[in-house]
Amino acid sequence: MNGPVPLDEYPIHQIPRSLAYVGPSDRNFYDRWYFNAHDRTGEVFLVTGMGVYPNLGVTDAFATIRRGTTQCTVRMSDALGDDRLHPRVGPYRIEVIEPLQRIRLLCEAEEHGLGFDLTWEGSFPAVEEQPHLMRQGRRPILDACRFAQVGSWSGWVKAGSTEYDVTPDTWIGTRDRSWGIRPVGEPEPAGRPDQGGEGFWWLYVPLRFEDFAVVVIVQEQPDGFRTLNDATRVWPDGTVEQLGWPRVEIGYRSGTRHPENAVLHLSEKGGSPATIEIDTLGLVALNVGTGYGGDPEWGHGRWMGESWCEGSAYDLDEPAIAGRIPFGVVDHVARAWWRDSSGETREGWGMFEHASIGRHDPTGFADWSSVAI
Repeated sequence: MNGPVPLDEYPIHQIPRSLAYVGPSDRNFYDRWYFNAHDRTGEVFLVTGMGVYPNLGVTDAFATIRRGTTQCTVRMSDALGDDRLHPRVGPYRIEVIEPLQRIRLLCEAEEHGLGFDLTWEGSFPAVEEQPHLMRQGRRPILDACRFAQVGSWSGWVKAGSTEYDVTPDTWIGTRDRSWGIRPVGEPEPAGRPDQGGEGFWWLYVPLRFEDFAVVVIVQEQPDGFRTLNDATRVWPDGTVEQLGWPRVEIGYRSGTRHPENAVLHLSEKGGSPATIEIDTLGLVALNVGTGYGGDPEWGHGRWMGESWCEGSAYDLDEPAIAGRIPFGVVDHVARAWWRDSSGETREGWGMFEHASIGRHDPTGFADWSSVAI
């Protein structure tokens, strides 16, 4: 990886003294972990993460699991302490066993409906993505760096009265780590009204195949102009291969913006074409209880009081909840097939994270109410 690795990814005895854990003075500075886990069926999907907000003095975490049409969430928040080498908030903690290779996650919140003891093992080296910059007027509202990595899981998950035996031959997942600035904490004063807001289109697809991993990340403005374009393949020895300018075709369910399938058109080194065909299975709605954009329940970095912890359950078919989902980012379990010019086909699994909100000319969505025919 290029650039500094976050401190808790170093063995304790190897932390460089020059790497003080400080961020800029911007109130919105953050450092966040994200993980997901699934058993490839789409029947159960776990998404979890933890963040620290040094300039707000807050740390928080969440874990959410979807089974059938129910999404159950537990969330925690507390004052940020001085110990950065042992990330913890309430019943949730992260243990770095081997930097950039093995991580243990524990959530002892069964009384709130969800608990787990999981160990993540990296399948391929982490890949650093392109820096992500978004502006509101002249002000950067998101200026972040991130690395992503695919891997497998072992351990157990207990949701309600059901316990899942998690084994690495079946359970896989993606993790990422990002840091920089993004809107966090309580809302800031509005100032001049935003003159934009026509739409938001986002795609993030990390996939694990048998002998390599692929990460595609694309963001477009309402007219289709790309503000983020990244497609890479990661080999076991850490070699990173660029896969050109991805062309994206998404098949939306009629009458909705729910992506049922997709085709990613890529190009290997030398220009040979390759495609990834994707079917989406189960999903987690990130604006339903997990604190991501548009979630009315809570938001990351907000001061919720000392040792705050609560659990909630949501019926994704309930009209008020179902109506909220299309206006947020949704993570889907993804089954994928890689096909290249040699005629080989490889099956893979991972995540298809997507948001299509408001106008997006390339898709034919003219406004906030537009849906697929």
